[in-house]
Amino acid sequence: MRVLGIETSCDETGVAVYDTALTGSAGLRAHAVYSQIALHAEYGGVVPELASRDHVRKLLPLVRQTLAEADLKLEDLDGVAYTAGPGLVGALLVGAGVARSLAWALEIPAVGVHHMEGHLLAPLMEDDPPAAPFVALLVSGGHTQLVAVDAIGSYRLLGETLDDAAGEAFDKTAKVMGLPYPGGPQLAALAAQSDKEPGRPGAYKFSRPMTDRPGLDFSFSGLKTQVMLAWRDSDQSDATRADIARGFEDAVVDTLAIKCQRALDAAGSDTLVVAGGVGANKRLRAKLHDICGKRGGRACFPRPALCTDNGAMIAFAGALRLQAGQHETAAVKVTPRWDMATLPLVTSPASE
Repeated sequence: MRVLGIETSCDETGVAVYDTALTGSAGLRAHAVYSQIALHAEYGGVVPELASRDHVRKLLPLVRQTLAEADLKLEDLDGVAYTAGPGLVGALLVGAGVARSLAWALEIPAVGVHHMEGHLLAPLMEDDPPAAPFVALLVSGGHTQLVAVDAIGSYRLLGETLDDAAGEAFDKTAKVMGLPYPGGPQLAALAAQSDKEPGRPGAYKFSRPMTDRPGLDFSFSGLKTQVMLAWRDSDQSDATRADIARGFEDAVVDTLAIKCQRALDAAGSDTLVVAGGVGANKRLRAKLHDICGKRGGRACFPRPALCTDNGAMIAFAGALRLQAGQHETAAVKVTPRWDMATLPLVTSPASE
């Protein structure tokens, strides 16, 4: 089954083709992402109406480009998957409208995919994928959640952020320190190496929020405030900026790691799947690999290019659901707020 995946939940236009006749990473025939970073940079954040309009401009050319790279024609497709939520309603409707139109014209099934399920399943596209049950850490600009995955489509929320998501905290902290949008990757790079010297570990020590109490929920707003005050009261030199960035990154990574260990204990699992934009952070990857290795388990990540929003994860998740016989009606419908626990179970194997 060859499935076209379309992702338009926010400010990336992603398109991919996944072929279930192939295994592992070979199943991803082609994928492309167009980022709107430059469009939104002058506003310091995503402007929903501008995001929707840019999806309209970029989506069809990106579909044509991806099909050409996969050496396929529209008529070769067996299904279409699209992000139906959560996300910005206007942006979601662009992808859903194009996907439903293609499916109707080609007389093939279409399925709406939960954006966070796409992230969660992305590591399963890699060679030697993990098998359920496992614990998943979904960590991005909009979400920070720990989920017990009993089977594909069977998800139990173990903990989530009570305020800012980890990626959002990265971006907001970077903005406070004058780093360009999007600030999260800039801050991580600064923590590793400033123009003159690396950020010194331990020069600034920030709290590890909510780790001194039981439970698996997160909170990053207080940490963000600590950094803001430290920056305000500092000499605001390049070296200090790097030191504060390193202290902030260490605090976030340690907090996520502590909660992941607790979640693995609570679920009785030694396999951790990590997905979402913050999952590309090198220090976080190293820390979680080390923790799981010491437990005799493993931490599984998608390749860095598939950590941020992309069409590949939507094509893959959609292919699993289409193979299970799940598909949508002809109506163009999106769900901007969508609880992943309400998703139906995927009962068929991921093979033809």
